[in-house]
Amino acid sequence: MVILMAAAFATNVDKRVLAFTAIAGLAIVLLATFFVDPSTSPSQATGFWSFYTADRLSIFFKQFALLTTIFVLIMMIDYAPVVRTSFPGTQDGLGEFFAVPIFTCAGLMYLVSAIDFVFIFVSLELVTISFYVLVSFTRRNPVTLEAGTKYLVLSALSTAFLVYGIAWIFGVTGQTNLYRLTEALANPDVDRGAALLGMVFVLVALGFKIAAVPFQIWVPDVYQGAPTPVTAYLSVGSKAAGFVVLLRVLLPFLTLPQTQRLIVLVALLTLIYGNLAALPQTNLKRLLAYSSIAHAGYLLIGVVCFDVRAVTFYLVAYLLMTLLSFAVLIIVAQQAGEEISDYDGLARRSPFLAFAMLIGMVSLAGVPFTAGFLGKFFIFYAAVLQRQIALVVVGVLTVGCGFYYYLKVVRAMYWQSTNLAKIPVNGLSRLAISALVIATIWLGVYPQPILDALKR
Repeated sequence: MVILMAAAFATNVDKRVLAFTAIAGLAIVLLATFFVDPSTSPSQATGFWSFYTADRLSIFFKQFALLTTIFVLIMMIDYAPVVRTSFPGTQDGLGEFFAVPIFTCAGLMYLVSAIDFVFIFVSLELVTISFYVLVSFTRRNPVTLEAGTKYLVLSALSTAFLVYGIAWIFGVTGQTNLYRLTEALANPDVDRGAALLGMVFVLVALGFKIAAVPFQIWVPDVYQGAPTPVTAYLSVGSKAAGFVVLLRVLLPFLTLPQTQRLIVLVALLTLIYGNLAALPQTNLKRLLAYSSIAHAGYLLIGVVCFDVRAVTFYLVAYLLMTLLSFAVLIIVAQQAGEEISDYDGLARRSPFLAFAMLIGMVSLAGVPFTAGFLGKFFIFYAAVLQRQIALVVVGVLTVGCGFYYYLKVVRAMYWQSTNLAKIPVNGLSRLAISALVIATIWLGVYPQPILDALKR
């Protein structure tokens, strides 16, 4: 709110100062989260706080949301010239552009602690309404306006499914708290069919948030049309919170055998569609959009096996490699464009950016000694232990598809030639990209810090 007020009244201040203020504030909150003892907050709170939990998983993903938002704000500083061109006169819109992600971050932090359907709905709406604004922020661009409209309409539809599903579950069990719901479903007098129908409606809404097939139809156009830092935020922050909620919501319903079969089917469809649709793409943002769908499929394998540590590690790996790819994309797109052909000869124009994008692409593909490889390894290992043979076979085959479309970008950067000018990189962006590169390689060699963080 302070940053919004400053943006409204301090007209002579360089708006990028507001971004640095936001980054500093979020960094302080991030630092403070390491001093919170999750053991003092039981996972099943009582009384007034029965809608909220501060367990180890929720604190970890609060840190995840804060870190993601910090990197997105750094990208937004690079993207500021594009935003300025979308606003006429003296109103450059940058103050709001830097302030709204903080509201989104607050919503994500609420969402990962929500253990009651009502609070899940409220938190989800805070996140989604913030994204309505961010996706269509450069509204003078017709492609962005189309992206914003599609996201608004389809997101509103998914919210309706969520509320309808909650109404069914509450009508059958008389509960909205997820822990009490487990006890209610164990009661033989409860109508299991009606409860399952409510769960399916909730799953439709969450499927929209995590971009799972068949609820992924909005992803390519919205990812391509939205401002690039917002695309990165949607791809990482919204997806991570969606999976945490999915794990919490599915827990009471695991006693119903139909639940796992349904998730297996969605995971298979998501893996196949995401990878096959990415193969012919020539625009890098669209490629990363379909890639996002494919990665939702790999994460759903972890959800089927209900392996929280595997899903968490994969989400951390996905955070690093996706933010790294988008950070490079923002800088290159302002100089050349968003097509894969615009990356021709990038190794000569900017060896630093080319190497960073190389690490991002090979990690997304799953090359050994990167975080992406270990993420897939943990997911597939969990599936083998659970004897989910179909998911393992389809998952391994689709990884091969990923090698083809990710390495197209590497081929353009290192094997194609061009005579275009050098691409400059500012100090803050260079520092952020370097940190992401180091973390991607480090977690690919030594994953223990993330795995230890979730030990109970």
